[in-house]
Amino acid sequence: MNHPITLSGTPPAPMHLELLEGQVALRMTAALSHGAQSLPHDISERLRFSRERALELAVQQRRVAAAATAPQVVSVSGRSAVLGGPPSIWLRLASALPLVALVGGLVLIQNHHDLEQIHAAAEIDSALLADELPPAAYRDPGFSEFLHAGDAP
Repeated sequence: MNHPITLSGTPPAPMHLELLEGQVALRMTAALSHGAQSLPHDISERLRFSRERALELAVQQRRVAAAATAPQVVSVSGRSAVLGGPPSIWLRLASALPLVALVGGLVLIQNHHDLEQIHAAAEIDSALLADELPPAAYRDPGFSEFLHAGDAP
């Protein structure tokens, strides 16, 4: 019989491991099958039902896992690109980064605009308070005509 040659301290080849796993599985199933023949009918029916349920769940999980990790093929004008699996967390964060920068920029622009309006209103208020005219004079329609006429030569 040919056995794979392994150096001391190195693990056996993957093919050898699969062969050993298969042999262990066969022995375990044979022992379980032999022991199942001596079980009462009600227990064997419960075990059968549990096996069927477990197989159904395993098939459903495989379908979900296959759908989630299946590569996507995108075809544009005869050319195709294969996109593998769901995006990683880093790709999602990198995709959200421009949105965060845009929202942050809009908030800063709004704050700057609000501060400019506050400063403009403060300048107008200080000019009104420092002026010799009463505030009622600014509401007089003739005063605006006076201001326009005063600007012209």
